[in-house]
Amino acid sequence: MFEWMAWTTPVAVFFTCIVLMLFGMTMWEIKSPTSLRRGFLPMETTRGDRLFIGLLSAAYVNLAFVGISGKLAEWMELETEPSIWISFVISMAVLTLIMRKG
Repeated sequence: MFEWMAWTTPVAVFFTCIVLMLFGMTMWEIKSPTSLRRGFLPMETTRGDRLFIGLLSAAYVNLAFVGISGKLAEWMELETEPSIWISFVISMAVLTLIMRKG
């Protein structure tokens, strides 16, 4: 069923984190409904809006890293491509920034 996807440990951890975030945000929303707030994003957002924008940003960071990892290895004269864990950490940092300050 999932043969089409490269299920590596970082990919599994990434999707597990997404599921846990969605579950946690659902519980948080039930316990404490959100209100609109303005941060550095150009609009007023709720927690759910910031989570959605953050998840999209995290996905784009991962896709961009996968796309340029071959070139990074070539430019930095590495023997192998950089670890996908690097993009995971960067994408979670971007998601955290958007959730807290966005």
